[in-house]
Amino acid sequence: MSDGPLIVQSDRTVLLEVAHPDAETARHELAVFAELERAPEHIHTYRITRLGLWNARAAGHTADDMLQTLDRFTRFPVPPSVSTDLRETVGRYGRLTIERSDEGELLLRSTDRAVIAEVSRNKRIQNLLVGHPDPDSFVIDAWARGQIKQELLKIGWPAEDLAGYTPGTPHEIGLDDADWHLRPYQQEAVDTFARDGSGVVVLPCGAGKTLVGAGAMAQTKTTTLVLVTNTVSARQWRDELLKRTTLTPEEIGEYSGQVKEIKPVTIATYQILTAKRKGEYAHLDVLNALDWGLIVYDEVHLLPAPVFKLTADLQARRRLGLTATLVR
Repeated sequence: MSDGPLIVQSDRTVLLEVAHPDAETARHELAVFAELERAPEHIHTYRITRLGLWNARAAGHTADDMLQTLDRFTRFPVPPSVSTDLRETVGRYGRLTIERSDEGELLLRSTDRAVIAEVSRNKRIQNLLVGHPDPDSFVIDAWARGQIKQELLKIGWPAEDLAGYTPGTPHEIGLDDADWHLRPYQQEAVDTFARDGSGVVVLPCGAGKTLVGAGAMAQTKTTTLVLVTNTVSARQWRDELLKRTTLTPEEIGEYSGQVKEIKPVTIATYQILTAKRKGEYAHLDVLNALDWGLIVYDEVHLLPAPVFKLTADLQARRRLGLTATLVR
């Protein structure tokens, strides 16, 4: 503890004094596990949430790491209730896993029988389970991989998904980088995505998020669906992919209000996917039109709720979110 820029409060909010000389360092380390709520001129407010803690744990950060950040930058002692709750919350991650059996079935598994017994009694989760092969595991209905993860989060038991990803239909994609190269932070983002298979990349405007997407496509070499905010973004993505990769115009399709093309790399707008006809979303089938191996969400913080609800079922696909301001 020192005369630092942070004040940690018992309701799990954290105040950051912007003018403090250590504010920028503290902000960088705090963002690993806390979410920015308000950013007025002098004092920024962060909140330590369960989801933020679990995301940090999934990225390799321990409870000790997070508490050390708070202790190092806080002005007053961290409330004991916050320390206890943080450790307990982080400790829940990894006690449930989703795995794939030798026969290809999805399994919800735990070495803690009390935990798996508790979650299996939940009625919303019971409806997603179709078998109980042994005391430590349940078989998950094949379609419910995304749904069960959401339901488990709601009751405070995150599942570590170890079931892997479908490769999709192979499609050769390379970077045409004779005159340019990915910057180190872009390459790091691509490498991390290639290792983990899904995630969100947060980079400032102008930092080359599209290039990260192109790099991920070159790594996975599979049919790719790119979801963008509007037709202007769709055309910009197409131009960048033609300039930066080995893709040809014949390999890139646009699916928007004006054009309906489905090709090995298809760029679709959020607007067309949420357009209704006779009260139903008429174009959401594009998400299942091909055996996509990668789905890229541009400006993922603007992802419309209907698209999110459906794409949450595409858990077997590699998924990359790109944004400059992650608030959702």
